[in-house]
Amino acid sequence: MAYRPPVREHRFLLGEVLQIEQYNNLPGFAEVSMDLVDQILDEAARFAAEVLDPLNPVGDKHGCRWSDDGSVTTPPGFKDAYRKLVEGGWPALGADPAFGGQGLPAVVGLAFNEMSSAANMAFSMYPGLTHGAYSAIAAGGSDDQKALYLPKLASGEWGGTMNLTEPQCGTDLGLLRTKAVPVGDGSYKISGQKIWISSGEHDLADNIIHLVLARIEGAPAGVRGISLFIVPKFIPDADGKPGVRNQVSCAGLEEKMGIHGNATCVMIHDEATGWLVGEENRGLALMFVMMNEARLGVALQGLAQGEAAYQAAADFARERLQGRALTGPVNPDGPADPIIVHPDVRRLLMDSRAVLEAGRALLFWTALHGDLAHVHPDSAVRQKGSDYMGLLTPVLKAYLTDRGFQICSDALQVHGGSGFTEHFQASQRLRDTRITLIYEGTNGVQALDLVGRKLAANGGRAVMTFAAEIDAFVEAHQGEAATADFVTALAGVKAQLQEATFWLMQNGLTNPDNAAASSTDYLSLFALTGLAYMWAIIARIAQAKVEAGDPDPFYANKLAVGRYFLARVLPDAGARLAKVKTGAATVMALPAEAF
Repeated sequence: MAYRPPVREHRFLLGEVLQIEQYNNLPGFAEVSMDLVDQILDEAARFAAEVLDPLNPVGDKHGCRWSDDGSVTTPPGFKDAYRKLVEGGWPALGADPAFGGQGLPAVVGLAFNEMSSAANMAFSMYPGLTHGAYSAIAAGGSDDQKALYLPKLASGEWGGTMNLTEPQCGTDLGLLRTKAVPVGDGSYKISGQKIWISSGEHDLADNIIHLVLARIEGAPAGVRGISLFIVPKFIPDADGKPGVRNQVSCAGLEEKMGIHGNATCVMIHDEATGWLVGEENRGLALMFVMMNEARLGVALQGLAQGEAAYQAAADFARERLQGRALTGPVNPDGPADPIIVHPDVRRLLMDSRAVLEAGRALLFWTALHGDLAHVHPDSAVRQKGSDYMGLLTPVLKAYLTDRGFQICSDALQVHGGSGFTEHFQASQRLRDTRITLIYEGTNGVQALDLVGRKLAANGGRAVMTFAAEIDAFVEAHQGEAATADFVTALAGVKAQLQEATFWLMQNGLTNPDNAAASSTDYLSLFALTGLAYMWAIIARIAQAKVEAGDPDPFYANKLAVGRYFLARVLPDAGARLAKVKTGAATVMALPAEAF
């Protein structure tokens, strides 16, 4: 089943929910009319559907090929598609105009990123990693480094990666061993092995700029002694073109469960030439610029794969004939009814759609706050935007990837035995999506980050601001009868979240294991609160359109899906609260040797 980019959803979110035209007095937003947005969405949809989607099964079946000389060949068609990506200017959408970018808000680029990831997740990772490298250098690089690297990274002419993980350390980067030795001319010799490096070597771009975490000789132990380095595959010459080959190479490719079209590499730095980015021993802070952006990107991957899987399942359910509706045949002239008549199939599809539509809204809403954090003239708005990005990034990464994988699994279930074969893409979606729960910090780590750092940051300012915003919304709209069920449900789940937060404050301090054991359930409760808030906002907009007599069924459908969320998804919040309050006692009761 071909993927259909959800242009109507994006147009609704950007134009009606977020109302981005109201910010046209801000840098980056000035040229963003809905006419321009419509053009971007239409062209993005065409590129995703016509160029990237047909290559998705190709990448899965062929994978990448490593040669003894260390080179990597991407799947057939990828190189031509990448050329079209660069020629279309897609990598430059959100980049600074000073470096050849188009300077559009990140929230607009998010729509293209969702489409490209849904159409071909493995392919979209190549430009995704490149933009992360661009962001890290833009945040901490010198003027000379920015002038040299950013234009080519922004355009996609050069690729980018981040080299963090080593055989002995993943999440705990304090165990990092890669070393950097100063040469005396401002450069360093970088030596060490990095593993699981996405896009580490390929044939798509003229050069690959590796951002490498390493420890300078004599640096403090642990994370305090980590620095960040630019290590290009080809060292730029005096004209800024790829010059001599650096001593960084791909020693092999990982055999993976999914995302076969992306090269996941073992990288060897053998006294490779590198240049320090920012200050010594401050590399982790700069790398987190890249990692936080990547975490939102991974949340988007979970959403995108879920959307594509849902679409395929819905198409299959409308076409597959099997059995009869319990209330009587709906296809009396055929041998059986389409399986979409069966309530349990509808349950799977509605579960998916109710989470996807609100999850997309929450992700775009958060991205808008991230844009405002950079460009709004009011310091209070900038602070709120920054706070929300910090607070909601782990929530979005963990919840949307958990649910994205579940949606892909449910889509395979709708396909039945056909989904377990390779005749349909259901199994590929499931395999590709599974990594999103793991990389850029496992979802358990995201939950620990939320309860261990983000809740307490700045005296709890972010979570209190979020709660106050919901309270103000409830107070302003609780008298509107047509959508009272949405507002009441929002008030209820917000109260459950507040109860869970107070429990963590009281019990997490006395025993940190209580907070850790409850963290995943607390994160899910937080996400459900955010989704309920989005559904309340969406419902008010849709209800106004229905009452105004708008004939577009889009709005009535929104209300129907939203009420399914209230009835069948949101009740999970009560179970999450109950599990939060059990703490660590039962989790830690069994001795380690009993496992």
